[in-house]
Amino acid sequence: MAAPFRMTRRIEFADTDMAGLVHFARFFTFMEVAEHAFLRSLGLSVVVVWEGENVTFPRVHASCDFIRPVRFEDELDVELAVETVGRKAVHYAIEMRLGDEVVARGKLTSVYCVIREGGRLEGREVPVALRLRLQPDRPIV
Repeated sequence: MAAPFRMTRRIEFADTDMAGLVHFARFFTFMEVAEHAFLRSLGLSVVVVWEGENVTFPRVHASCDFIRPVRFEDELDVELAVETVGRKAVHYAIEMRLGDEVVARGKLTSVYCVIREGGRLEGREVPVALRLRLQPDRPIV
């Protein structure tokens, strides 16, 4: 597995519920933001021109296990790793920490799609050059 991508997120008041805790749905936003930042770090985006075609990476699966509460103004470290690049999908593992303590673990699966006329999405195989960019230390099978 390639070295994980890391980012930090300070918890904003808008991330919290009436109990002062981060609302569970916000963890999915944190995972999505980490995925976008990871792709940008590679010169990509969730909507990009690749080999002359407009492509995107819609999520088809998202899950998160919540281990410990997080509060307003906590500084959350988010670590995203590419687990595998399948034939058509990219599988991410995400850990969120406060210091050394893991507070949540998540999974995201995004599918490589060409954007057709009218916004219709067509799933495609992940091109070899893109696989190498997403997971440079893994052999192409």
